[in-house]
Amino acid sequence: MRADVPGPSHLNLQLPRLLLDPCQRDLPCGDADGLVPVQLELEAGRVDAIRPLASPEGLPLALTPLVEAHAHLDKAFSWAQHPNRSGQMAAALSVNLREGEQRTPEQVCQRAGRALDQAWRYGLRAIRSHIDSGGPGAAPSWEALLEFQQQWRGRVELQLVALVPISHWSTAAGRALAEKVARAGGLLGGVLGPPYPRARRDRQALQGMLQLAEQLGCGIDLHVDESGEAPGQGVALLLEQLERRRPELPITCSHASSMGLLPLAAQQRLAERLARLQVEVVALPTTNLWLLARRGDEDLAQRPLAPVRQLQRAGVVVAVGGDNVQDPWDPGSDFDPLELLRLASRVCHCPPWQRQGLTPFTTAPARMLGLAWDGIVRRGSPADLVITSATSWSELLARSPQRRVLRGGQWLPAPPTQQPSPALARLDASTLR
Repeated sequence: MRADVPGPSHLNLQLPRLLLDPCQRDLPCGDADGLVPVQLELEAGRVDAIRPLASPEGLPLALTPLVEAHAHLDKAFSWAQHPNRSGQMAAALSVNLREGEQRTPEQVCQRAGRALDQAWRYGLRAIRSHIDSGGPGAAPSWEALLEFQQQWRGRVELQLVALVPISHWSTAAGRALAEKVARAGGLLGGVLGPPYPRARRDRQALQGMLQLAEQLGCGIDLHVDESGEAPGQGVALLLEQLERRRPELPITCSHASSMGLLPLAAQQRLAERLARLQVEVVALPTTNLWLLARRGDEDLAQRPLAPVRQLQRAGVVVAVGGDNVQDPWDPGSDFDPLELLRLASRVCHCPPWQRQGLTPFTTAPARMLGLAWDGIVRRGSPADLVITSATSWSELLARSPQRRVLRGGQWLPAPPTQQPSPALARLDASTLR
């Protein structure tokens, strides 16, 4: 489904100063919420002019379309057929493996098609998706997602990461997979650190992975320390290898959850090393809060979660991603970036009126994915906006806002949450009989 509803020629709204051209001197610094009232003149799907307005009263709060830095499109929406009601990590892995053995191209097409359509209408413009790339489910997943990568180009940019044990990259099959990934503009992935068993040859396997990625010009995105055990062990192992020889390629640590359990001084030391080596981090609060640190009926006072603010203070580029959507790892979520922002602003202490609070959802993931547009509104930038019914950050955080999404100067269809509910429609119908 494409945008086909003509859009406006101008818009009056509030935008975060962070997302407005820093070189345009006639724009104010913003109010206490960091918002600036502006009028945007639109022409041929582009921003033609930005003019400051005197008053923000009643103007809707808007953002540029957001970026999802970590998803799993191949398994999204599989919870109904493959639930994990225990919420345990080991159970999630077991169910995931069973689902992968039964996976078909048709299933992946249905899941990814639904995911991309929802993401597009919610206001996402790019997604980095990890793909289970070992076992019988790998071929149908890559077949389907490579096709969707082409189909959705220009609407939702899709970047793919091959997720396998890191030792796989040192095999002939691993090199063949890496060459396929490189042709698709993707990244090499893997798992490092608890809860996955530490192998004696992890260092050697990691070295081989780094060398292969450098040879092929691929970036790397690792699942690291997705646990409450041995805090920071995977991050430390990666840093140890990078300090010996830093390859000229982008490297991302996804999760880094257990790092948040370290004493502050230890967090700071690791964060400074990550910054020095230009390793980026994706925090993933939704799945981590659901899945990690479960001990029967005990309530733990501290949950494993990447220390976003500590990392930012050290100079690390940090994004916040949505991770799993209605699959064995997390029964919830829906590819809605505003819902992710509403949750993460609380649990990661990322107030969106602060620059460092908003960048993990906007400019930081755009940088990670190497997108051509940084998401800043300037003259000549795309007329792409997510316009909410909220008139302040407090109002947006208080309740899920309605929204209109503008892409290339045209209005998109309403997102799923603004569509009539079939379940409630059936209820209404029954009362009329």
